[in-house]
Amino acid sequence: MALGLLLVVSAGILGLGAIALSTTENQGHLAARTAEYAQDKMEQLLALRYGDTNTDTTVFPAVIGAGPAGLTPGGSLSTTAPVAGYVDYLDKDGNLVAAGGAWEYIRVWQITQNAAGNLKTVSVLSRVRGGVGQTGQLPRSTVVAMKSSPF
Repeated sequence: MALGLLLVVSAGILGLGAIALSTTENQGHLAARTAEYAQDKMEQLLALRYGDTNTDTTVFPAVIGAGPAGLTPGGSLSTTAPVAGYVDYLDKDGNLVAAGGAWEYIRVWQITQNAAGNLKTVSVLSRVRGGVGQTGQLPRSTVVAMKSSPF
């Protein structure tokens, strides 16, 4: 009788353990990584000159004069239909990989410019490809910064 009761209690606690594992991995580990990778891309973009329109930041280290984007206004924050030149892919360790490769994280960015032409808004979104036991929205992070001319 006591052994049966212990078995029922253990089975109930096992379910809680699985939920805790999933939450810790998705919200603790994967969400933190998306924030880190979004911040890394933001720092790379903000290091460019305000008028830079031809530095390729989809590779590391960035290639000056190789195009296509630099801080040219464009891009989008859509991870399902990313704009070429405004997207890169990372493996599980945060290293750049090809679009069709075994990527675990996607980073997309959008650059907008005000009407006066002296202020750019840079937005970067990073999302994980898949979570642990994830049925809802995947962990993602968005960072936004402004860059003014002539800096």
